[in-house]
Amino acid sequence: METINIPRGFKVTPEQFEQLASTEQFARMELTKEGELIIMNPTGGTAGRKNSRLIQQLRNWADIGQTGEVFDSSTVFILPNGARRSPDVSWIKSDRWNGLTTAQQDGFPPIAPDFVMELVSPSDIKNQRYSDLQAKMQEYLENGVKLGWLIEPSTKTVEIYRLGQKKDIFNHPQTLSGEAVLPKFILDLTEIW
Repeated sequence: METINIPRGFKVTPEQFEQLASTEQFARMELTKEGELIIMNPTGGTAGRKNSRLIQQLRNWADIGQTGEVFDSSTVFILPNGARRSPDVSWIKSDRWNGLTTAQQDGFPPIAPDFVMELVSPSDIKNQRYSDLQAKMQEYLENGVKLGWLIEPSTKTVEIYRLGQKKDIFNHPQTLSGEAVLPKFILDLTEIW
């Protein structure tokens, strides 16, 4: 198999993105609203383990209340601005998810999640992508996401993004509240730190 080097800022059309994604040659890809193709490095074991803990906690909460659907990082959403994004963990309220057609649910759903989590991985730090993640969180809000958490395990900080509000930064929180977006959901961060 031939290796290709995709330069930062490389652009493709949404149709070309669909073709690339269907070849399954890339682990994770995103497409910005400007058409920039972003190839994300696979995570290492530590980040993968922590991410699964985040998904597990949200999934358990969603199952109890039958509130909505939880998605992992391999799900690509088509945001209203045309970007194709795949948050590490996301949740969509049941009525919104059920409002999509079966074809929309089976493909890249044309919907912004209600809630997203991004976990900063060692490769994000190594490749200096932290500011990219912060911009991505802002983009989520601009496209209708109501609540987002950017979790940075190495510094034990969490940036909380809320629709229509200024971001908050917390140092070494042990738990996070899902607030009104995820009623009664409390994320335990002890296994993440």
